[in-house]
Amino acid sequence: MAIPGAVGQGDPLSAPCTGDWAALRRPAATERGPALHAVLERRTALVRSSSSRTSQGQVLAANVDTVVVAVSLAAPLKHARTERLLALAWESGAQPVVVLTKADASADPAAARAQVSAVAPGADVLVTSAVTGQGLDTLATVLTGTIVLLGPSGAGKSTLGNHLLGEERLATGAVRDADGKGRHTTAWRELLPLPGGGVLLDTPGLRAIGLHDVQEGLEQTFSEIEHLAQGCRFTDCAHLSEPGCAVLAAVEAGEVPRRRLDSYHRLLRENTYAASRTDARVRADRDAIKKGITRNLRATYQFRERQQ
Repeated sequence: MAIPGAVGQGDPLSAPCTGDWAALRRPAATERGPALHAVLERRTALVRSSSSRTSQGQVLAANVDTVVVAVSLAAPLKHARTERLLALAWESGAQPVVVLTKADASADPAAARAQVSAVAPGADVLVTSAVTGQGLDTLATVLTGTIVLLGPSGAGKSTLGNHLLGEERLATGAVRDADGKGRHTTAWRELLPLPGGGVLLDTPGLRAIGLHDVQEGLEQTFSEIEHLAQGCRFTDCAHLSEPGCAVLAAVEAGEVPRRRLDSYHRLLRENTYAASRTDARVRADRDAIKKGITRNLRATYQFRERQQ
């Protein structure tokens, strides 16, 4: 498929991505195949900060209905990573579902589910095991539409995908006993039709995922903190040391874990920094355009003067 330079040029967020619907132009006599004419408006978009560490975002998947955040119970739980992925999922406009995999390797899956449920308000949390079959029947009934699997390598995404597909379509691999991490068995993103309807979007494991403009996603992920904040004495309370802070009072009373508030502050700082870099890039691009116009005008005036 040929892609005209005008589509997505200068803005990575508008470039075609897995899950996009596209309008094609019939090929001319000299062309080998149809050309991409336009990318249709997205219903949802899963966006992270660019892996190149620029201020631009990168679309991981488009038009997704359900985001599966896969968390392995064969390794120590990392709530901060789950919160980060949930913020991305909520911001996308899709419905997140947390799937705890490898329950057979956990001493107390019920306790693990309770812990994760506490950091995933508004999202279903399912416990599954590919070894025993636990929770797999329920999984297929909860996930609907276009489904994307997110999580680190070794979390069991490909195994979940194979269950949903009803066949061993996706490659799976072993994980290291030391840290529960695995190699990237999925090297690209692809759309696979599901036997019961809907589509599975498989993605490579994510070693690192930066935030990109996820303010609403953070508010949903930390909804209990946002709710408590309505009772703070000051409307611009940062929940650090202000008097009359309802959030700090809840932390002191043991109603909200200190780790949870620290994670909230950390992700807020990261998101604010990413937004400031984006604004700076937009201003720099705008200034560059103005300077270019000024240079062209100056060259035009100088040319006219030489002609007189």
